[in-house]
Amino acid sequence: MKKLKIILAIAAMLFIASNIDAQVKKAPVKKLPVTVKKTTSFKPPVLKKIPGIRIKLTTDSGILVIRLYDSTPLHRDNFVKLVNEHFFDSLLFHRVIEGFMIQGGDPLSKNAEPGIMLGNGGGNMERIPAEFKPSLFHKKGVLAAARDNNPERASSACQFYLVQGKKYTQDELNMMEAQMGRKFSVAQRLAYSTVGGTPFLDMNYTVFGEVEKGMEVIDKIAHVAKDGNNRPLENVRMKIELIK
Repeated sequence: MKKLKIILAIAAMLFIASNIDAQVKKAPVKKLPVTVKKTTSFKPPVLKKIPGIRIKLTTDSGILVIRLYDSTPLHRDNFVKLVNEHFFDSLLFHRVIEGFMIQGGDPLSKNAEPGIMLGNGGGNMERIPAEFKPSLFHKKGVLAAARDNNPERASSACQFYLVQGKKYTQDELNMMEAQMGRKFSVAQRLAYSTVGGTPFLDMNYTVFGEVEKGMEVIDKIAHVAKDGNNRPLENVRMKIELIK
């Protein structure tokens, strides 16, 4: 009888264990909700193109893209007219001064013999009235019109220069302000102390465009070997066309 009770107890234990095991095996696995992150594709900022006519200036030392300012329409329209007439093609950068500027556009330079001093061509063409704007100043890379010493400070119809210049300290700019009797704007001070330029030319020569690509070409041309008249020993020719 005692043995029978033991056997029944063992059987009961086995039955309970088997039920527990079955419940464990059959217990449903609770699945956690999966959240899928929506990835948004990166959209680069839309860059607004600054208004203005652009020209491509090809030289023996590289290519520059220059934007002409709409705020100097007389100089802009005159320059575009000459470009469309292929006036500048094969002319030279005939006057190059490192740390200052590179000048070209003299029609007499196209077939000039080596060593001849240039810079007087185009005097028979009608001058362009000055278009001075305080917001347009001689920072590095600007396009400006050359001129003679006429009292109206009117521009040459064809000769131009690209500014290289140099960087100035705030103390140097302070001294120039005292000498010139006028103040530099915040924008001018920032430009002249970071990228450089020729601040002493401001409001004396008309600035009518600026380089957008190819700034290094100015440095390259400015660094070439020159004669006593600042004419490059090896010709640096140009070709100018409108970008459409």
